[in-house]
Amino acid sequence: MPIAFLPGRGLVEVAGEDRVAFLQGLVSNDVTLAVPPPAEPANVPTPAEPASAPGRAVWAALLTPQGKWLADFFVLAEEARLLLDCARDQAEMLVTTLSRFRLRAKVALRDASPDFAVHAAWGATVPPPGTIAAPDPRLPEAGWRVLAPAPLAADADEAAYDLHRLALGLPDGARDLEPQKSVLLEGGFDELSGVSWSKGCYMGQELTARTRYRGLLKRRLFPVAVEGPLPAPGTPVTRDGPEVGEMRSGRDGLGLALLRIDAVEQGGRFACGDAVLTPRIPGWMKLPAREPA
Repeated sequence: MPIAFLPGRGLVEVAGEDRVAFLQGLVSNDVTLAVPPPAEPANVPTPAEPASAPGRAVWAALLTPQGKWLADFFVLAEEARLLLDCARDQAEMLVTTLSRFRLRAKVALRDASPDFAVHAAWGATVPPPGTIAAPDPRLPEAGWRVLAPAPLAADADEAAYDLHRLALGLPDGARDLEPQKSVLLEGGFDELSGVSWSKGCYMGQELTARTRYRGLLKRRLFPVAVEGPLPAPGTPVTRDGPEVGEMRSGRDGLGLALLRIDAVEQGGRFACGDAVLTPRIPGWMKLPAREPA
């Protein structure tokens, strides 16, 4: 079972009796799905469960009022708090931004990054004991999100996990999405269970829904094979001359690039700096139907 400590990840704690309702009105997904159902009454016998039974995680994003990406994170529930597994360098921003919406809500927010070590595990059926763990909700192949009080013994590193998620075509926060510019559907949040279309209003919902129902999406992140030196993020991608997108994150011959959908559907290879990119449409990705020529 590969398990990797991810030092670039942090935690935001959302505590207080209004924590679920508070977050529910702000983020793109249904936070209640991360909360365990109420316990059965004491007089009803229930099967014994292990002390570290895995929970559920929800992948969600915080958007601007105009519907542009600010941050994304995994929401896990533990006792009387929610834990947001986020990019470590965004934890303070998330505490500050979310705190602006507290008003009279009974919630308390803090950067809990020093209290936890965040891990990713894949190829496993059972999380390590004594941890807060949940399956990665994006894809079964993605594995697990695992929180522990200190780094666990690991047989993989952050680079190995990076290659794993690139092979699956999964975005990694600000490395692949641009704050206040990217829309969720460009990053696959629809197919990867990062958006609820039924839970009700949240900040930025209008643009997200309009993009989906009006078929306004023109470009999105695609996994690419990279031949040649890895281009820097933001390097323009061209196809037979015209620019059709830009490089985002990458490592060791794999990457993600933000590309025009119509250009990818036409096939072929793309130039990017001194490298050549070959896009791939992963099995989970659903592209908009096109009218026959």
